[in-house]
Amino acid sequence: MARWCYRHRLVVLVLWVGALFGLGAAGSAAGTNYSNSFSLPDTDSTQAYDLMVKAFPQSSGDQDTVVWRVSEGSVRDSSVRERVEPAPKEIAGMKGVGEVASPYAGDAGAAQISKDGRIAYAQVTFAEQANAVPKELVEDVVDTAQDAERGGLQVELGGQAITRVQEPPTGTAELVGIAAAAVVLFLAFGSFYAMLLPIVIAIFGVGTGMLSTSLLSHATDVPEVAPLLGSLIGLGVGIDYALFIVTRHRKGILRGAAPEDAAVTALNTSGRAVLFAGGTVCIALAGMLVMNMRFLDGVVIATSLTVVLSVLAATTLLPSLLGVLGMRVLSRRQRRKLAADGPESVESNGAAARWSAQVQKRPKSIALVALVVMAALAIPVLTLRLGATDQGNHKEDTTTRQAYDLLAEGFGPGFNGPLQLVARDAGPAAVRELVEAVRQTEGVAQVVALPSPPDSDIAVIQVVPTTSPQSEDTDRLIDLLRGEVIPQSGEEVHVGGVTAIFKDFAEVTGERLPYFIGTIIALGFLLLLIAFRSLVVPLTAALMNLIAAAASFGVLVAIFQWGWGAEALGLGKEGPITAFLPVIMLSLLFGLSMDYQVFLVSRMHEEWVHTKDNARAVRVGLAETSRVINCAALIMICVFSAFVLSGDMEGAMAGIGLAAAVALDAFILRTALVPAAMHLLGRSNWWLPAGLEKRLPHLAVEPREDAPEAAAVNQAAVPGPRADSPARGSVVHGFVRTELGEPVGDAVLTLVSPGGRQVDRVESLADGSYILSAPAGGAYLLAATAGIRDPWVKHIMIGGDPLVHDVVLSDAGVSR
Repeated sequence: MARWCYRHRLVVLVLWVGALFGLGAAGSAAGTNYSNSFSLPDTDSTQAYDLMVKAFPQSSGDQDTVVWRVSEGSVRDSSVRERVEPAPKEIAGMKGVGEVASPYAGDAGAAQISKDGRIAYAQVTFAEQANAVPKELVEDVVDTAQDAERGGLQVELGGQAITRVQEPPTGTAELVGIAAAAVVLFLAFGSFYAMLLPIVIAIFGVGTGMLSTSLLSHATDVPEVAPLLGSLIGLGVGIDYALFIVTRHRKGILRGAAPEDAAVTALNTSGRAVLFAGGTVCIALAGMLVMNMRFLDGVVIATSLTVVLSVLAATTLLPSLLGVLGMRVLSRRQRRKLAADGPESVESNGAAARWSAQVQKRPKSIALVALVVMAALAIPVLTLRLGATDQGNHKEDTTTRQAYDLLAEGFGPGFNGPLQLVARDAGPAAVRELVEAVRQTEGVAQVVALPSPPDSDIAVIQVVPTTSPQSEDTDRLIDLLRGEVIPQSGEEVHVGGVTAIFKDFAEVTGERLPYFIGTIIALGFLLLLIAFRSLVVPLTAALMNLIAAAASFGVLVAIFQWGWGAEALGLGKEGPITAFLPVIMLSLLFGLSMDYQVFLVSRMHEEWVHTKDNARAVRVGLAETSRVINCAALIMICVFSAFVLSGDMEGAMAGIGLAAAVALDAFILRTALVPAAMHLLGRSNWWLPAGLEKRLPHLAVEPREDAPEAAAVNQAAVPGPRADSPARGSVVHGFVRTELGEPVGDAVLTLVSPGGRQVDRVESLADGSYILSAPAGGAYLLAATAGIRDPWVKHIMIGGDPLVHDVVLSDAGVSR
């Protein structure tokens, strides 16, 4: 497939561009139909909501509030009324506004003025829910209301529709994330064209994913936060997956392969790992279905679809773009060096190799330090409290936050989250008795029976708590009403309202969370078990995932729940963690953690299969993958952190939480704790009972590069494996000498497969002798380095019998 896409690159490009613009045109014509229903079937708050909609269908639209306060005097003063009163009347006449309840509407509006007379509010009911209200209408409402401001008269607005007009322009977070990722990619590749490749792949993957999600919102319930989360995960995995493939492709060219063959090999090796990693992310996301929450189904659709399209772009669009660029995927300096010096050696060196050696030398101390750091960061998770964010958590300079604070000041903190007691078939006497019983309940500031519609058997009692919607005391009040006050009345009464809905949502989430975590851990364990033929590797991965989750949620609690730096970072006021966030974050976190585990352990497993040396397998795997894993993690951190700019509290929470999770996972777990633990476990890392080995299906994350179909090299430079080459392994041996015939001891000799994988590596003895093992006959590259001498590289052909090959080194680097 990679070779076909490479050779038919214009066809592939036209198909992808056509798909992107076609979906864009369809999305513009159809619009969106997102829903924000957080209720759950069979919960008390949902039953109350259903009865409320039945009783008051005219109030089903979004309700927002205009609040004003005078610094002196009263809002009843004629000068204030003359200034403010025209605004609600003008708003009521706007198309799309259902009704406006003014505090100046006689006795009915008296309750909308605070006891001290300094604060009043008007209730604006739109004809549609917040996400369907035209933004232009909301802006007109805000401008009309705030035009009444003057010295000593403050006017603020609150509500879901109002929140939409103070959000940053759509795409700001994505653009900042892409720009930051571009800087990291340019520093990593040193090439403008190579830097563009992952960015383009991510744009196509996320673009088609978000546009497809908007179309699907007409066919199923998709929450408004779903496309934001889809773009968040899509940008991360899209850039990372392309990064892994492009890195492998560039290595192939630098080691002598033709661009087409290097692309095919990169897709047939790293591309396979990308397919596997993308599959694990989708499986982890699908684990949300275990929660049996309709709201999360739309999130699963949006995020999984974006990941699938990102993987598809990486495995089809990317090879076509590699075909367009050819050798330009390398920087000019790299092209000049390749032309002058020939293919480079695959010798692992630099900081990654030195760190890998340190982990091998001191696994106990490194593992202990890593565990202590992760445990310290996980401590705040012990106080995790699920709930809902509201406009009281917005930044202090927003009109919604100021309106929230004004209502709390004038009418009590519970006014921003009133409860509705909805009774069916309750007579007037029973309703009066219930009102009196609720009024005497501790924690109730105000209770009033709302007028019932004519010919309706439904009664509604509004209860204003003494505490804020996010307070634990408000939760206890709801439990008290449901557990004692209402049962004593003997009536069928349900407690509803936004506060009660989110409380029920948090409780159901907490009850089902263990099943969800168990499901995604079990699925991940099974996949890694099949891929790496080991019981210990998937067990280690599951434990590391739990450690990463605990530490990242600890960071989340410290910032958003404890408020450590929240205001300084422009994140708003502290509050509980959004109830649905743990499910979404754990899905994304487990999927991304599995990605890094696959890329790290697949290289270790590859080395283990050929050498059966655990220490070497772990050392080589870490040295050769840690740099690209850390680069990929740095990109994800930039992308996720940029979602603080989204203007959405849930998006900011998910962005900060995932950025912390990726940083801890990549820089501490995968580059320190995992390899240290694998060094300590030794050969038991790869243990699998013989009976289980026979029953497990075979799933190769990466193919054997010495197989004929995977040996994609530059045929002009070296012939491929002979058709008659034996399948069994063989060796190459000889002596390393100078031009004068003197033996060279401690020379490092490396045998490399055509695809660029290091097959064996040894040091020559004092007499210059060496011996290297090859897994099968075919074409290989033999490289030698010794002290300050220039590297020596030569292509060789190994058959079934041992090959004798002497190496002659000269100061000028001329090979013999």
